[in-house]
Amino acid sequence: MAQFRLTQISDTHLARRFKLLTDNFHRVSEHIDVTRPDLVLNSGDVSFDGPTSRDDLAFAREMHDALPVDCRYLPGNHDIGDNPTAVGPTPTQLPTEESRVAFRTVLGDDRWRFEAAGWCFIGLNSLIMNTGLDSEAEQFDWLATQLDKTAGKPVALFLHKPLYLDTPDDLEREATAIRFVPQPARSRLVEMLGKVDLRLVGSGHVHQRRDYTFGRIRQIWAPSVGFIISDEKQERIGIKETGIVEYRFQPDSFEVRHVRAKGQLDVDLDMLFAKQPAN
Repeated sequence: MAQFRLTQISDTHLARRFKLLTDNFHRVSEHIDVTRPDLVLNSGDVSFDGPTSRDDLAFAREMHDALPVDCRYLPGNHDIGDNPTAVGPTPTQLPTEESRVAFRTVLGDDRWRFEAAGWCFIGLNSLIMNTGLDSEAEQFDWLATQLDKTAGKPVALFLHKPLYLDTPDDLEREATAIRFVPQPARSRLVEMLGKVDLRLVGSGHVHQRRDYTFGRIRQIWAPSVGFIISDEKQERIGIKETGIVEYRFQPDSFEVRHVRAKGQLDVDLDMLFAKQPAN
């Protein structure tokens, strides 16, 4: 394969009860129907409340099954629960083996590896990191084996949470601790990835579009397909808008295109819970 085209969508937060989010997904679906990438990747928060509503996961799968191309998925905190961090309060919903199995049952593998266009693509479940679950240790063991198989190929890593804010040594501030892969799992992951030719890290979670390079690693934060979060509730780090990310990989190189689907709206989170007018 001389080239491989991948479209990353993220933070779709699908649920039958939120028409505005479904409408934004439909606009993205129409764009994908026109562009026809080789693969669509949803990098997490596929559903609005997977841990307590299996139907949210099922509805999300129904929506993705209607896309004209194959899809892969990674879990987000809204799909299986949020991992603990040493900074800040304990999340109200922690990941469990049961919530992870539910995700896998409905949406498929929560970690994966494949090769295309001379690249090695790896997807990780970032939400089980720092949990002490058996699946966390299993994933690190699995990752070590997969990295040993890269044979010098450039690596593209995808996960829900960004690795860090700017550099691997960033000190997590209390207000942002839940936004990144938590310590000490982060240090272990960065050390492992330092042994391969990592070129790209694609993530979501923050609901802000960001694109920067540290060393030779390009960091892409995909925006949410579904909604944005106001400055009153979340500090501005990147660009607050809904959208998607398109990649074109060729042997030893890649291109990135930041896109807003035609008709996609910047739905504010508060709009989802605003009282609807009576008919």
